Amino acid sequence: MNDIFSRTRLLIGEEAIIKLNNSRIALFGLGGVGGYVCEALVRSGVGVIDIIDNDRVEPTNYNRQIIATAQTIGQLKTTAFKDRILSINPNCKVTEYPVFFTKDTAADFDFSQYDYVIDAIDTVTSKVELAYLCEQSGTPIISCMGTGNKLYGDRFEVTDIYNTSVCPLCRAMRRLLKEKGVRRLKVVYSKEQPTKPKDSKVCGTLAFVPASAGMLIAQTVIHDLLNI
Repeated sequence: MNDIFSRTRLLIGEEAIIKLNNSRIALFGLGGVGGYVCEALVRSGVGVIDIIDNDRVEPTNYNRQIIATAQTIGQLKTTAFKDRILSINPNCKVTEYPVFFTKDTAADFDFSQYDYVIDAIDTVTSKVELAYLCEQSGTPIISCMGTGNKLYGDRFEVTDIYNTSVCPLCRAMRRLLKEKGVRRLKVVYSKEQPTKPKDSKVCGTLAFVPASAGMLIAQTVIHDLLNI
């Protein structure tokens, strides 16, 4: 059968293709990491995806975000990604949430309906809230730790948050998760020491670093869904 997933089917089989097509995933954050997660999940055959982000595409996104082109500048990221998703797989069911996820907007989401939740947002309190709500509902979640100010895309690994070291974001997350009573959280993180740019309060980024983290997240999600 020569369709858009024919090469995927050769590796994982028809039953797995059907399972991915019926899986519903929530992706929080459509930046340098989340954009590549989205791309890989859709091209892998995930059939239902909720995308959550309140940002618009801007020129500073060009260096690392897959959605940033001359045609998308100024668009809501959710709108730009919905268009991109449907241009790849017109049968994918996409729901846009152009909102910033916080404790105040958490009521907009029923986490029990998702087969997997992906956290690719930057705000620590929001990341902790996502982890807490997913643990409460028994929904699998993977959370991306810091990718800014890093030079190596091949140093990311998947582990539990309580097994991490070096990463400043992981340190802050561990403390807050303990306070919240969250006992475990699967994360993608790197032990690389961040390089702080001189004379700048903004993180520096390279195209391949967040992309590498995003692809590792997508791989982990697909493997978990299919028990690979």
